[in-house]
Amino acid sequence: MNRLHRATPLDTDQLWQQLCSWDNLLLAYRKARRGKRQQAEIQAFGFNLEYELSQIRRELLEHNFHPGGFQQFYIQDRKTRLISAAPFRDRVVHHALMNIVEPLVDPYFIADSYASRKGKGVHVAVRRYQAWAKHHAYALKIDIRRYFDSIDHLRLKQKLAQLLPYPPMLQLFERIIDSSPEPINPYVVWADGDDLIDLATRQVGLPLGNLTSQFLGNVYLNDLDHFVKRQLKIPAYLRYVDDMVLLANSKTTLWQWCEQIEQFLAGERIAIHPRKKLLVPVQHGLDVLGYRVYPKRIRLSRHSGYQFRRKLKALAKAYRQYRMNLDQIKPHVAGWLGHASQADSRGLCKAVLSKVVFSRGSTAQRTPGDSGRLVEQQTRQPAFRQPQQEQHR
Repeated sequence: MNRLHRATPLDTDQLWQQLCSWDNLLLAYRKARRGKRQQAEIQAFGFNLEYELSQIRRELLEHNFHPGGFQQFYIQDRKTRLISAAPFRDRVVHHALMNIVEPLVDPYFIADSYASRKGKGVHVAVRRYQAWAKHHAYALKIDIRRYFDSIDHLRLKQKLAQLLPYPPMLQLFERIIDSSPEPINPYVVWADGDDLIDLATRQVGLPLGNLTSQFLGNVYLNDLDHFVKRQLKIPAYLRYVDDMVLLANSKTTLWQWCEQIEQFLAGERIAIHPRKKLLVPVQHGLDVLGYRVYPKRIRLSRHSGYQFRRKLKALAKAYRQYRMNLDQIKPHVAGWLGHASQADSRGLCKAVLSKVVFSRGSTAQRTPGDSGRLVEQQTRQPAFRQPQQEQHR
């Protein structure tokens, strides 16, 4: 792994002062409240904004900030997931910390790690895979078994210290990591030299829903990324959180690489899911981050359409019962349209939107075909295909 140069005490002090600065905390507050201003907790924080930020700043300067308890709830997305939401003041601190840390650490991630990074994301990853699919015959898709439930706290802290040699920030990260609620079903992977006491006392798991968890998830797998690129020398490899895709012209080569990755991960106390290894010819298409991707076309996955149709019906019900207004609903619809517009999905969008009507106190159904004007498509994501007039230049 690449190492940052050791910081001098002056460097460390300067960074900590930047983290604790009023401007950074105010920016963190604005990021943390984005899209959630109607929540009572956030409104109460904003009503006493100057006091709340001053209190956080004082605790940070005195190195006396301690994370609060989590609010936990389940969501259903193909499978049931437990979400752990930190208190809003903690989320402000998370954003303040990441504002300073991300620019320091991000250059040490490989280019083809796409989750929770500026200039990356789902759509860039999908375009990258499609470009590779035009030049390789086979793709292997693998993911890690219960990734966030199996992240080992001790190894994570060691990895973080190698990338971020700034003691005050490491101490803050350690407090955030140690405050993680214990997973409902912790998944501890046996490593060479372990005994039953080791397995019983190992602290594992990061909470889904935390900004810092996304960043720490990238930190934990950074050594794997560099192993794949530098030692295995796999040119066509991408990772999005714990989903990995490898491409090659030989099935045998892909399975050999998979075995070597499994051996490496055993030393990292995580494991590939045994039932989620999928090797396919690229011409048959591969499900990549919500899209069905072929060398020359991209389709939206059926699950995405079904899932959004259920969500749209729930939004229509909330609107009908005066629990939401159109200004609150439009971002949900525009966001999905932006996601869907990246694929060949015109027919799917029409089918999903044509069945739901938004009206007050009515259960009438919208006539097919007239719902396309419900919300204007709003997206800042670049299209997968260039505009037609540019293709012919």
